[in-house]
Amino acid sequence: MTGATYVNLPVRDLDAAAAFFSALGFTATPHPPGADSAQLSFGGTHLVLHAAAAFAAFAGVPACDTAAAREVIVGLGVERREQVDALVDRASAAGGTALGPGQDLGYLYMRGFRDLDGHQWSFLHLAS
Repeated sequence: MTGATYVNLPVRDLDAAAAFFSALGFTATPHPPGADSAQLSFGGTHLVLHAAAAFAAFAGVPACDTAAAREVIVGLGVERREQVDALVDRASAAGGTALGPGQDLGYLYMRGFRDLDGHQWSFLHLAS
């Protein structure tokens, strides 16, 4: 199976969340002022951010409190190990929270962060 991956997430402030992910290198698709959702892309991954009420309508359940629970952890692969730390540092500079130093498992190097809404992410590099 091939194709794109779509990750849908609730956010408190749509514009702030879109700016945060843009600072990490995601490319935003323009959305009209007052829109309830925004789409950004990073390689083959498409991130769809929804205002909380729009997410609840889309998912059929209320958005969880991301400060207290994890609904998902998203890992994004990058081409070079150095990109892992650089991207997490950019996330931190854009207002996110780095989750400590990178983890080197030999075949895999990864490092995590939380975005502005508390969603947990990681960038990872698989050794060839």
